[in-house]
Amino acid sequence: MGVLGKVVDGILLLTFVSMSVVPACLDAQVLLPKALFPDVLGRVYSWYTTTYQDYLLLDEPHFFMALMKLELVLVLPLAILNTYGLLTSKPWFNTTCLIFGSALVTSTTAMVGDMLGSDKPSAGKLASMYSPFIGFGFLAILRGLLSESPNASKTMANGPTSALKKKA
Repeated sequence: MGVLGKVVDGILLLTFVSMSVVPACLDAQVLLPKALFPDVLGRVYSWYTTTYQDYLLLDEPHFFMALMKLELVLVLPLAILNTYGLLTSKPWFNTTCLIFGSALVTSTTAMVGDMLGSDKPSAGKLASMYSPFIGFGFLAILRGLLSESPNASKTMANGPTSALKKKA
């Protein structure tokens, strides 16, 4: 993998780590009882929502709550798996990276779309904070689609029947 590939993997690693920490520590507070979280995380959540006036977290619209559930059930586990898969060069990484990117682009686009159509004063600032994750999602999709695993390139070089010949 060339320099560009290493840069992409570095960006994705930071994305995976942030998407492993933020949903578990902050976004989960929208869905789960506050008593489950340490006071420091509650203070960080309160600071963020009041400082940035994140109306999605403050108003809790139904579509956003559904997206938060998706984030906790699908995106968070995939971010953790992708961190592990990227660091250990697992062969399934491309598949989970593709799924992660698709889920991230879909959910973030819905949130940014709501922000851009909103008349809330904080919407523009929030959209500029959330929008980069659409790009990170597309980067994950491209990484999942365009990268070959080392085993795939060996199989293609030897031809599709080489694996069958070895068994015989």
